[in-house]
Amino acid sequence: MAGDGDHPGANKREREAVGRPEAPSKGGGDAVKRKKPYDAPGARGGGSKEKPQPVTAMEKRVAAEVWEIFLPESRKPDYKLVKEITVLCQKVRCCNLSGKERSKLLTEALRKMDGKYLEIAGSPVAASVLKLCVQWCSQSEMDPVFVALQPHLLDLSRNKDTGFLVNYIIKGASKEQFALFISSLHGHVASLLHHTIGASVVDRAFHQATRPQKRSLLLELCSTELQLSKDLAQEKQCRLSVLNIISKHGLQKSSVLQHMTTIIQPVLEKGIVEYSIVHMVISEYLTIADKTSALDVIRQLIPHLIQGSSVLDEDVIGQLIPHLTPTKSKAQKKRSKAKKKRSSELLLIRIMQTKEGLKLGLACLKHGLEKDRKRIIKSLKGHIRKLALNDYGCLFVICRLSIVDNTELITEVVVDELTKHLKELIFDKNGRRPLLQLFHPLCSRYLTPRELFYLNYNVPSPVSKPCNLLFLFQVNLDGESDDVADKEHGGSEDTLVVSDSNPIKRRQVLLVKSELYEVLVETCIENVGELLRANFGKDVLYEVVVGGKK
Repeated sequence: MAGDGDHPGANKREREAVGRPEAPSKGGGDAVKRKKPYDAPGARGGGSKEKPQPVTAMEKRVAAEVWEIFLPESRKPDYKLVKEITVLCQKVRCCNLSGKERSKLLTEALRKMDGKYLEIAGSPVAASVLKLCVQWCSQSEMDPVFVALQPHLLDLSRNKDTGFLVNYIIKGASKEQFALFISSLHGHVASLLHHTIGASVVDRAFHQATRPQKRSLLLELCSTELQLSKDLAQEKQCRLSVLNIISKHGLQKSSVLQHMTTIIQPVLEKGIVEYSIVHMVISEYLTIADKTSALDVIRQLIPHLIQGSSVLDEDVIGQLIPHLTPTKSKAQKKRSKAKKKRSSELLLIRIMQTKEGLKLGLACLKHGLEKDRKRIIKSLKGHIRKLALNDYGCLFVICRLSIVDNTELITEVVVDELTKHLKELIFDKNGRRPLLQLFHPLCSRYLTPRELFYLNYNVPSPVSKPCNLLFLFQVNLDGESDDVADKEHGGSEDTLVVSDSNPIKRRQVLLVKSELYEVLVETCIENVGELLRANFGKDVLYEVVVGGKK
């Protein structure tokens, strides 16, 4: 029998008395994990463990969407109604549905939603159903929807789930209803332009508005005095010009400039620059701004033009609650795919649908920095054909061929793509114009006076001497470079830059050395009969035969 100190308990007591650590187990140090001492919640400084609460507006919005998705069916307001009208919406979207059957289903859906239009608009899925009903319903069925939602349209315009609904309500509204909506926008145009969805609603109203209504919307963005007074908006004016407004009402140019700066700057910071009303406001701002302010706006605008749109796609509504989202037909999926393709395009291409967008593009190309011009040209690689076939886009391509100094870059990006699609371009009204520009620059037979005016557009403040493209193509017999850059304003970095070479030599580089002329001659020989009979193709054939302007 062992003594008192031979059993294991005695050794443990000796270690505890001395203060030595406990001996490791036989299985090794890693075989048995030691238990960490337990700290009470109060000792760790936390108290009871609570879920993190949303702080920012985005976190609160996301939390509300998640709560709506995972909320039990019995606790969701109007859940059964939403489900019923969603089923009706799925039937409406069927391709093989006649007009009478669709009208009957829409009438039934609107009857179920009667008296609850505002509550229905608050749900993402139900709002899409209501939007479909507004899109296809008759004017008599549209009237009660507008009456119920008219006091809340401004609030709905700022919501990503209901902004599209407001656009369809505006589109289907009568003249009297649309006038009421325009009057409700008084004093809120600037705040809506600073909102991504609200800007789309204002732009939709601006497109649909009459000339006096457009004037009332634009006057708010010019001065606080005009924003507070409704009588000034009713006066007749010759043009929607800031300079005319200043001279007409005796406003101070500095106060107008300061007010427009506070409106334009947040728009540029948020990248909400894809709407025509924004283009018009910026264009008018550039006419009165000083050199520093104008160039600053142009340089802030260029990065947004060479990237995609900031507008939220409508299909994001269906991602919130997939099991309630109505199924789409093949035609609707095709249209949705085309819409996503358009939204992925460069913003510079999409703004070429309007003359205001063309002016902004020309201002960025003429008055941007050299590195910015190169970025613009490189970003449009692969899109020249689409621009050349557009009414205003072809003028932008002509301007690029006319003023950009780097002929190698122009040949690689512009001329090579024109060569690939040569047969399609020579038969098109707009597509032939960049080719005719190389043969006979700025010819009045091929360009209207208004188009020549657009090509000669310049921002007044960065250049003390206006730059005329007709001057750029004058033949320089002495071989000297055409110096149109204003030396006082920083040379080529602040003003328009043109080719350093002789205009005739420049055209020879773009036509002959790029092999465009050779391919064009072969194409004309192969299609000479069609070109002679075509309205627009014969002009290209004539210039090829005579060799262009000497």
